[in-house]
Amino acid sequence: MGASNFVEGVDLAFKVIFGISLFFLVGITTVMLYFVFHYNRKRHPQAVQIKDNNILEITWITIPIILVLLMFYYGYVAFSPMRTAPKDAIPVTVIARMWNWTFEYEGGKQSPDLVVPLNKAVRLNLHSEDVIHSLYIPAFRIKEDVVPGKNNFMWFIAQQPGEYDILCTVYCGLRHSYMEAKAKVVPEADYLAWLKALPAKSSEPEGLTILKKNACTGCHSIDGTKIVSASFKGLYGTTEKVVTNGKERSVMVDDAYIKTSVYDPDNDIVVGYQKGIMKTYKGIVSDDDLKKITEYLQSIK
Repeated sequence: MGASNFVEGVDLAFKVIFGISLFFLVGITTVMLYFVFHYNRKRHPQAVQIKDNNILEITWITIPIILVLLMFYYGYVAFSPMRTAPKDAIPVTVIARMWNWTFEYEGGKQSPDLVVPLNKAVRLNLHSEDVIHSLYIPAFRIKEDVVPGKNNFMWFIAQQPGEYDILCTVYCGLRHSYMEAKAKVVPEADYLAWLKALPAKSSEPEGLTILKKNACTGCHSIDGTKIVSASFKGLYGTTEKVVTNGKERSVMVDDAYIKTSVYDPDNDIVVGYQKGIMKTYKGIVSDDDLKKITEYLQSIK
């Protein structure tokens, strides 16, 4: 028994396709080497053209068609059930952003890892807040793209307890390789106890939640690490050298500077960074959200 209900079908399709490919690799290579040595110039200095072998032509058309249809059949049998989720499947909303996953359960409860009960159908509703991602759980043999503006889903039944890797398989930016999480499979009683104890709302500051929602932490770290742009940690209250209208000047990072950076990011370009990397968030981030962001930036020294 595999880690999920899809393991057996996917593995069988892989074995069939791999076996057919291996057969042709060995067979074609063998025939090729035989022809090279048997029909070389020393043995056959005069080339002879062979034409109109109907049996051979029918054979090399019929056999590949049968094998391709065979591979298609096993692939379809493995894939088709993946697009029909049971009606009683547990719904979990997956939010993808650069560069982390958030798993949201009923009641708005959120977790950085996916926790699911053993032997229960789970439906993952996939949403992206920025670019294209792809949710991949290798042990479960499932993968689906997470495309902004498009509703997509995947489902599975976890059949073995344990922890399994969750990866993103579409290159989504500089820290793509850091976009990892865990799928934790536990007995149903443990799952229900965990879900009950999970806070109804995230305990993180509202300003940080807004930053994550708008993918700001994809380019600005909060721990001092330099990614694409400057880190938010300790930024508020410092003095930055910026280029404004082609002239270099010094400005203090205060409320006004943050507002300008959010609504008109190309107005003041910090020395060492390029223009045009950040889009404007005017009409996206409200004044109230901006106030919460500013309060959060003041708190991380």
